Amino acid sequence: MYLVFFASGFSALLYQVVWQRLLLMFSGTDVQSATIVVAAFMAGLGCGSVAGGKIADRLPRLTSLWLFAVAELAVGGFGFFSTNFYYDLLYRRLGHHAATPEAMAAILFVSLLWPTFFMGMSLPLLARALVSEINTAARITGALYGYNTLGAAAGALLTTWWLLPRYGLEGSLRISATLNVLAAAGALALALGLRKSDSKREPAPAPEGSSTSLAPGSPTQTLGFSFPTWACIYGLAGFLALSLEIVWFRLMIVMLKSTAYTFGTLLFVYLAGLGLGAAASSLLVTRTRQPVRAFLLMQTTIGAYAGGGLAVLLANLDRPSLASLSTYFGGYDPIDVRAAIVALAASMKGAADVPWAFLLLYFGLPILLIGPPTVLMGASFPLIQKAVQTDPRRVGTRVGTVVMANIAGSILGCVLTGWFCLEWLGTAGTLKLLVAVSGVFLLLVLKLSVSTRGARPTARREWGYIAAMAAVAGLVLAMPSGRLLWAHLHGTRPISIVFGEDGSGTSVLKTESGGRESRVVVFVNGVAQSWIPYGGIHTVLGALPAFIHPNPRVAAVIGLGSGDTVFGMAGRKELQRLICIEIISPQIDTLRHLGRLRSYPGLQTVLFDPRIEHVHGDGRVHVMHAGRTFDLIEADALRPTSAYAGNLYSDAYFTLLRERLNPGGIAVSWSPTTRTHDTFVKVFPHVLSFGHVVLGSNERIDFDPRTIRVRLADPFVLEHYTRSGIDIAALLAPYLDRAPVVYDPSSDRSQLQDINTDLFPRDEFGVAPAIQRVLRARP
Repeated sequence: MYLVFFASGFSALLYQVVWQRLLLMFSGTDVQSATIVVAAFMAGLGCGSVAGGKIADRLPRLTSLWLFAVAELAVGGFGFFSTNFYYDLLYRRLGHHAATPEAMAAILFVSLLWPTFFMGMSLPLLARALVSEINTAARITGALYGYNTLGAAAGALLTTWWLLPRYGLEGSLRISATLNVLAAAGALALALGLRKSDSKREPAPAPEGSSTSLAPGSPTQTLGFSFPTWACIYGLAGFLALSLEIVWFRLMIVMLKSTAYTFGTLLFVYLAGLGLGAAASSLLVTRTRQPVRAFLLMQTTIGAYAGGGLAVLLANLDRPSLASLSTYFGGYDPIDVRAAIVALAASMKGAADVPWAFLLLYFGLPILLIGPPTVLMGASFPLIQKAVQTDPRRVGTRVGTVVMANIAGSILGCVLTGWFCLEWLGTAGTLKLLVAVSGVFLLLVLKLSVSTRGARPTARREWGYIAAMAAVAGLVLAMPSGRLLWAHLHGTRPISIVFGEDGSGTSVLKTESGGRESRVVVFVNGVAQSWIPYGGIHTVLGALPAFIHPNPRVAAVIGLGSGDTVFGMAGRKELQRLICIEIISPQIDTLRHLGRLRSYPGLQTVLFDPRIEHVHGDGRVHVMHAGRTFDLIEADALRPTSAYAGNLYSDAYFTLLRERLNPGGIAVSWSPTTRTHDTFVKVFPHVLSFGHVVLGSNERIDFDPRTIRVRLADPFVLEHYTRSGIDIAALLAPYLDRAPVVYDPSSDRSQLQDINTDLFPRDEFGVAPAIQRVLRARP
């Protein structure tokens, strides 16, 4: 049964990864939308957990096992058709209904309720089916939780590194649904075996509140605290766990310089720690004499390690042994994951060296910071089961209730931390708060110890707990400030950065000195995006389409970065309105702060030109819901392997741009790969291709270099660029001196089959012929 539940956990996590991506197309990838998706998913699990517990305790053990199989089939049946539901119906046909957060939350909760409800039922049903004696309840339920979570960890790892790059979203969902069917078949087979072997008549379930339930060993009797108190305590543990997960992922995404592989890898480390801790604890829990004290001390240790581990790492980054790590933190480019995968595959055949730097960064560092506390989180589950399980007739209810309480705390942590704490306190302040929250569990230990003092002759232990609380308070005071934290994680000194953050992400502007001049590098979530002063490819992406268009009036730019692209486009004086949509809210705030410190004219234009409007949100969703059309639409240059970059390089996204253009309007994109270029060309009937810059339209694009040079010679234009140190004619000369490749409706596009789609963002996962060969070569 543990193997069956392992497969169920694998499938559930695969669903979560893929469904979250599909739903974020509907709601947007900003923090508010992401939080609502996670909360809706967890709420469904919680409802199913409570209902599953209530139902299980009213049924014979064998029937609970049959119902588990039914629940797996219900999830798998939904999974087979979930692409049609979430993408074709919810996103493509009903996407306009996500206009308000309230409507979005309601739609997401309802759309996720069926599968998550049945997922949540599974643990209480299995616990009821397998537990026949109360002294085995903690061991069995802990093992079930552990193996299911280990399955989820395997799902996170393989989904990210193998299934999505090879099969895409839709193919991965079919695999997940097949696993549900296999899990159901395994449960049914085990049910038949249990039916033959279970010859004893089990006691009939008794309703809560009956005289039977009040007998010794009844559900009202628990270790240390009443059952409602335990539910609240485990809810607080859930709050701490989910809040720490958000903070850890924020820190690790910055350290690793997030790619499409980062989140899944971090999720694997987090879940593997939970699963290993629960599985190990389930083997030892029957020997644990003081499960209550052990549980509470674990919660405090979790918070203390989270704060202390980070503080120790930052304090030692200046050591020579960690110099390469600090250099990477401050570097411009993220590690080349594609090359690392190829090198790792080759090293297994002895054809190359093992890419240790990649393995230590992507796995070693997360395991060091996240691994130990998550092991303790997982080990806590069997302990709390031992504390609350007192009646085999109430095993399902107790499992479902404590899991629901933990989920409720997790949802609260997700909302409070993601929406408020990160904005009000920052990452450093939020982590300090969470370390302080972990100290609450020490107070509970102290209360428990004082209330049972009569059983011991000394109060020495109480003084030890008081000293531990003082140590936690000292740790909170010693932890680094936000400025020191982000300076260390960007390889520089606090005096060299301007930073801002909230739930949507981090923005750090780092001053780098080189030669006679210094430049400011713009980091978003740890990844360098652009720089100041302007005058590179970002300026070209804004200026080239602006001066090719005969008379642009309204434009949209997705992504702010340093403001370079917006500045480049604003050089066209005919533009009356330029909307810049940035998903990372603190980005504009940090630029404004820098603008007060430096008088760079280009940045002042971006900040104070009355034609420019700055909007916070998901650019793709904004264009979809804008209710208007544009003369120019551009997405600032984004690395194709960045997380969710596929949403801005897919055929569906380019189709959206095509549908939002005014007559004669132009969409422009950076084309960092051949696949992105071909995707763009396949969507637009008329295309001008300059290689790494492509322009598309519904109508023929007039490209006359002489007319463009006349526009560039306008006094307004010259003054706009010259005062920022840019020779715009020289910058655009390489694009005007040679004719672009022209595509029109008569051009043959039949060979353009290897493209990016929403359901298979190949470039985001670095899928290339070399990687495809490596994947196919694996057993």
